[in-house]
This record gives sequence, C-alpha cells and structure tokens, in this order.
Amino acid sequence: MSIGHTLLGLLESGPRHGYDLKRAFDEKFGHDRPLHYGQVYSTMSRLLKNGLVEVDGIESGGGPERKRYAITDAGITDVEQWLATPEKPEPYLQSTLYTKIVLALLTHRDAADILDTQRAEHLRSMRILTDRKRRGDLADQLICDHALFHLEADLRWLELAAARLDKLKAAVHT
Repeated sequence: MSIGHTLLGLLESGPRHGYDLKRAFDEKFGHDRPLHYGQVYSTMSRLLKNGLVEVDGIESGGGPERKRYAITDAGITDVEQWLATPEKPEPYLQSTLYTKIVLALLTHRDAADILDTQRAEHLRSMRILTDRKRRGDLADQLICDHALFHLEADLRWLELAAARLDKLKAAVHT
C-alpha cells in the first residue's frame, strides 16, 4: 500500500493535522498495522517537499506546533493517476513454501509434513479471518474476503503439491 497516496486521498475531504490523518488511516486501513506517528510526519514532510501538500495553518497550544496540511492540485492529480494505475498481480513464482518443499526433498526430509503443517496454519488463519469477518463492518468483511480467497488458493496449491509430491521428488533428484 502506498502510504503517501493514501494520506493524500484522505486529505481530499479537507485539511487535517498529522494526528487526524493517522487516526483516519488507522480507522480505515490500519486495523492490523497502524501507522507510527513518525511515519506520518516523515511522509507528510516528503509530500510537502514534492509540492503535493501545503501547510494550511499552524496552531500552537500547550505542546509543539501542529501543522494542518491541505492537498494541492498536483496532489489531487497524483492521487488520480495512482488510482487509475492497476496494481501488478503477484504471481508468487518464487514462493518460500515451494523452496521449502524442494529443499526438503533434496535433503531427504519429509516434504509431506511441511505441507501438512502449512495446511494446518492456513486453516487456523482462515478460522481467525472468518471470525473477524463475522464480527466486522463492511470494510472489514471485504478485506477479510480478500485474504480468505488468497488462503483458499494457497490451500488448493497445497493439495496439488501433495498429490504431485512423488513426481516432484523424482524431478528434483534427476
């Protein structure tokens, strides 16, 4: 995820302080990985330097000065371009799991055990996500569905790999 573009998009609804941006980000996107304040302020500094945001006001109170940021026209254009650019699908052509299976076979270890352990871990993760989806709002349900579909595809691959393990063993030892 592009933190900078996400913060820019949040600014399109109006100027905000860094604290407000962090809170909005965490509420909408950061359920599992909230932003650190330092990450927000370093990103805002970079966006300011690049002319994508401007300081809309500075407030001083009992603590440090609080800058209020506003998105510029260049920032809006940048967000529009980012949103219109498709994300590159992740083909997983060099997955760690595949590497573990081949190494297990090359070193005469039980690759089926690795597949079984991974299958159990995927199922555990799916149970957690399904529970979260059941309790969550629409946004949480959609993000959980995305993760669940990927885990289901992984499970299909695990089953396929298990079914082809003897052929793979023969292939890696030739």
